[in-house]
Amino acid sequence: MARKEHQSVSHPLAITPLRLAIGVAAAVLIGGTFAMLAPPVASAHPQYAVQTKLPCGQCHTSPSGGGKLTAFGRKYKANGHKVK
Repeated sequence: MARKEHQSVSHPLAITPLRLAIGVAAAVLIGGTFAMLAPPVASAHPQYAVQTKLPCGQCHTSPSGGGKLTAFGRKYKANGHKVK
């Protein structure tokens, strides 16, 4: 009686170390691309508060500065950062 060799056949979608490494590298590449393409975060400039002698909350919706501008802040920015 002839003996048959048992061949191990892996599933085509089995996660191998190479496939795992490629997946991690792709995730890092995609994440890095999105991080570089994201718009920069707006920040307040304390020197404007010193220059104008106004609180940060005069131009920004947050009293501590940064973030969205108020109507006054938008006018200040449009006027070249000068108070009329």
